Amino acid sequence: MTRILIVGAGATGGYFGARLAGAARDVTFLVRPRRAAELRADGLRITTPEGTERLEPKLVTATELDAPYDLILLTVKAGPLDAALHDLKPAVGPRTVIVPFLNGVDHLDVIGTQFPSAVLGAVVKVAAQLTPDGAITVSGPAASLEIGELDGQHTTRLCDAAAALDGAGFDVDVSDHILTSMWHKWVFIATTTTITCLAQGTIGDVAAVGGGKEFSEAVLAETAAVSDAAGHPLPDAAYVALQATMTQEGSPFAPSMYRDIKDARPTEVEHVLAALAREAKRHDLATPLINAAVVRLRVHNQHVANAPRPS
Repeated sequence: MTRILIVGAGATGGYFGARLAGAARDVTFLVRPRRAAELRADGLRITTPEGTERLEPKLVTATELDAPYDLILLTVKAGPLDAALHDLKPAVGPRTVIVPFLNGVDHLDVIGTQFPSAVLGAVVKVAAQLTPDGAITVSGPAASLEIGELDGQHTTRLCDAAAALDGAGFDVDVSDHILTSMWHKWVFIATTTTITCLAQGTIGDVAAVGGGKEFSEAVLAETAAVSDAAGHPLPDAAYVALQATMTQEGSPFAPSMYRDIKDARPTEVEHVLAALAREAKRHDLATPLINAAVVRLRVHNQHVANAPRPS
């Protein structure tokens, strides 16, 4: 049986890991000591529209890793990525495959520098949040995972990874163009983040005010132009569909970084928006709206870092 290591047990890692464990896969979570204590005391709790379930997960901390795993799902955010890569070194062997769940594409080079040829590309979709008491709440439709070799080949290890992940309660697809899929998800996240964080409202809030739809369309034009310049253009139908999503009146949607602002948590501005702005500059593209959102979120992160800590 494929040995699977889930690095992180937050909303995304906890959800996918719980589904895999529930499907009788050999799943272990690599977590920090504090999270390990929470999970040992309360279990891994998942609440969906269908109800709540509780799992007793198999856990390890970094000092307890002593052998390679076959498949590693890297579900941490960009901030703790370097620390996570350091921690998981004992779990990486010559045949280990790493599937990172991060947004954007910069992390591929970071991981590849330490673990050459081990990385697959991936696009993850799930509407999940970690509640203050450590539980995971899933509010959206069925989750999905798209994976692929960065060069588009159909390899044995890709097929083995897909087989190990399939049939666990979420959709699994193998892609011949995973980098394009990653870019298109990046466009979606960057667009919704720029719109909601600059305007300080949901997609529907912005669409409901004068000039709101035009503002959202201008943001999408910037992000899509960067993807196009990078060699991953949005097909016309996909662009029109995104345009409709970004201007939908009454839409309650807001991305995770908007919620981070509301909850006074640090955001992934450097990995998601600043990285896209750098890519735009490399192609001599002007992105004033993305640049403004970068400044806005950097100021927010600074405020969070400087805020007094509870005694």
